[in-house]
Amino acid sequence: MRRAAILLIAGLFAVSCSRKPAGSGSESGPANPAAFRDFVEEYFHSYFAFYPSTGTSTGFHEYDGKLEDFSAAKFRDRSADLRGQLGRLDALRKTNLSAEDAIDAELIDNKIRAELLDIDTLRSWRKNGIPYITTPGQAVDLIMKRNYAPKLERLRLLISRMQGIEPMLNALHNNVTEPPREFTELTLRICQGSVGFFRKEVAEWAKDAAGADDALYSEFQSINRKVIAALEVTSRFLSTDQLPLSTGSFAIGPENFRKKLLYEEMIDLPLDKLLAIGEAQLEKDRQEFLAVAKKIQPNASPAEVMKTLSNEHPSEDKLLDFAKATLEDIRKFVVDKKIIRIPSDVRPTILETPPYARTGTFASMDTPGAYESVAKEAMYYVTPTEPSWTRAHKEEHLRMFNKPVMDLITIHEAYPGHYTQFLFAKDFPTKTRRILATSSNAEGWAHYAEQMMVEEGFGAADPKVHLAQLSEALLRDCRYISGIRLHTQNQTVEQAARLFIEKGYQEPANGEEEARRGTYDPTYLYYTAGKLQIYKLREDYKRSKGSAYSLGDFHTNFIKQGSIPNKMIRRILLNGDQSPDL
Repeated sequence: MRRAAILLIAGLFAVSCSRKPAGSGSESGPANPAAFRDFVEEYFHSYFAFYPSTGTSTGFHEYDGKLEDFSAAKFRDRSADLRGQLGRLDALRKTNLSAEDAIDAELIDNKIRAELLDIDTLRSWRKNGIPYITTPGQAVDLIMKRNYAPKLERLRLLISRMQGIEPMLNALHNNVTEPPREFTELTLRICQGSVGFFRKEVAEWAKDAAGADDALYSEFQSINRKVIAALEVTSRFLSTDQLPLSTGSFAIGPENFRKKLLYEEMIDLPLDKLLAIGEAQLEKDRQEFLAVAKKIQPNASPAEVMKTLSNEHPSEDKLLDFAKATLEDIRKFVVDKKIIRIPSDVRPTILETPPYARTGTFASMDTPGAYESVAKEAMYYVTPTEPSWTRAHKEEHLRMFNKPVMDLITIHEAYPGHYTQFLFAKDFPTKTRRILATSSNAEGWAHYAEQMMVEEGFGAADPKVHLAQLSEALLRDCRYISGIRLHTQNQTVEQAARLFIEKGYQEPANGEEEARRGTYDPTYLYYTAGKLQIYKLREDYKRSKGSAYSLGDFHTNFIKQGSIPNKMIRRILLNGDQSPDL
């Protein structure tokens, strides 16, 4: 998952190959660093005013008492604001910006264009109910889970923020008129889980936070009853009214897919070439998977070998303990092998994924923002089974957390993956680079780490660990191909699920979840694409350094640039290199 779960708000409602590359100047006007700094401050202020939950997650607590306003009028206002900002930024980019400011300007330009594409063209706010349901739980949990202020103070902020939940749910009723069935089904699932979250976890936290302040607790109870009632009404609305009418298309089409990938990831290959790269990678990884599977059980099918691998999995009540057992050995390997410097001894906390965040993912890392100065806890979330699932569905889900795969998940989420990225965040060069993140960098790095760690000897050449790594690679390869086909080639969710099951060797329930994710996360090719970009950059960097090259040096120099597009990091590390990155 992305660095923090709250980023899903903007990501679900939603950096461009710009007119000049980052780090280059322009001769059309003198530099005005103060004007650009003022613009950056103005941009982020307007961004957090529209997405106050993201402001909280970044560490700016002046936004804590507010919740997003997703009314139609606010989306229209946001579009107008973005267009005005784009005009001012265009003028600033015509001046001779410094190298660092030019990078930031390009990043913000990309971010604005991506958000405008989402609001004005894709109109996700008219089609996708998921953000309307995930935002309340995320926004409230942000105040509860990190101890950045006294609990009584945070309870007052929580009550203030909760005032916006009923209007948020009303906006869903009013705005979402063209939903695909896949979106409504997931929205309904999260809504039902959120009822329990507010009834139990939020209520228990508030009672503890209120202490002897009975009046404040009574105020909380009043607003919480309204929130729970509104969620129950919305749940009935979704199941009774909206689901039967959910006939919209989730596909965004080839041109919008190309633009989304361009603006968000700076990947600008033609779609046919991009798909061919993904198909070739899937076949390469599949052939290697088949060869390794034969080493383990020569006479068994790949699916049978995976079944054997997944037999060693936790029970429902031992899932978190199973995850915790992987953490220390993996961290020690990273340190001993000098994979990358780990700038902190503090470990992440392993918890169940909150109900509101169970949007088709099995694990995620939720870290505090770069500007959080007090509460620096990082949560490594692992998704449990759902009470409503059948026994077979629960079994298939738990098989995903078999020992070798659980090791790979911890590599991805913690060491040297997302948690390690977070530990470097405070040292990223600029405010813009501390706040904005690109998935092909963040997720590409974490996915790259899985393969790189096995290549560096993790697992002591155990073919089961190698098979698990290849299984994770096949999963991402299938995402890569499915995203393109679902959104540009009229592929159905059922066809995508078959790819995950037949070529990715996923359990059927997991294959279906993965395919459904592709409907609302079109460009989830960023895992494999980012990994391939990093491998190519590493080889080019190695050639440029010659005998001075070391793996740890490359990793540190890569990660400390921030989670910016890999194309930009190529320019920075290779002195303006513009060669293909895929």
